[in-house]
Amino acid sequence: MATIYISIGSNIEPEKYVKAALSELTYHLGAIKCSSVYESEAVGFEGSNFLNMVVGAETDLSIAQVVSLFKEIEQLHGRQRGAKKFSPRTIDLDLLLYDDQVTETPIVLPRGEIVYNAFVLWPLAELAPTEVHPVTQKSYQQMWTDFDKSSQHLWPVAFELPVQ
Repeated sequence: MATIYISIGSNIEPEKYVKAALSELTYHLGAIKCSSVYESEAVGFEGSNFLNMVVGAETDLSIAQVVSLFKEIEQLHGRQRGAKKFSPRTIDLDLLLYDDQVTETPIVLPRGEIVYNAFVLWPLAELAPTEVHPVTQKSYQQMWTDFDKSSQHLWPVAFELPVQ
């Protein structure tokens, strides 16, 4: 079993779609661990604020199978394939980590956003504070402590998680 961490984001009906993502991930992966939910300003484009969080799970699926599953879930919930990279989203699911694997294919792991996006790093540090990034060799808590928090604005929000 591999331990995976997944970033969830939405800025189109975000409460609805974050809950849908959590339900889908629980259905397909079983028990998940959830960070707090954070609201953040859109990064890279002008748009509505996002809700973001990170979840952890165990899986027997390969990296390619996990990525394929995430694309299916996104499309099922209205994600438009071929849309600009920096644009509004119903659901954005990104595989951040697959154990401590460092890969280029089928996707780049660990995901680069861990290092430079507060909306990924803060919830990951909350969920896995003592785990070590396989490239930087720093714990996620240390990475969050060192992060320039003035560079991006986000804040925790009250959010009722679906019953698992």
